[in-house]
Amino acid sequence: QVQLVESGGGLAQPGGSLRLSCAASGFTFSSYAMSWARQAPGKGLEWVSGIYSDGSDTYYADSVKGRFTISRDNAKNTVYLQMNSLKPEDTAVYYCNARYSGTRQYDYWGQGTQVTVSS
Repeated sequence: QVQLVESGGGLAQPGGSLRLSCAASGFTFSSYAMSWARQAPGKGLEWVSGIYSDGSDTYYADSVKGRFTISRDNAKNTVYLQMNSLKPEDTAVYYCNARYSGTRQYDYWGQGTQVTVSS
């Protein structure tokens, strides 16, 4: 059974930091590219950051570049999102995504974790 379980969300002040984690199980984690996406109230899903299956490359949306860092630990089947210099506009539900693109494509999502940035 595939599971992606996000944690680490909560309330942070503007300029503060949070670290999100996404623990994966039920599939070969090291074969999947991982991403984070978010959905703010009343808005659509926004891709935030991605990392290759072996961690060799990372990508960021312009809105978070220089503030957020994605990383993964394939030994622990976990992907992280370190969020620094948080802004109120970072308030959203953050989702973890796993994607495998081969002969067939597999796409899994977590249930999300709420991040609220407010003073």
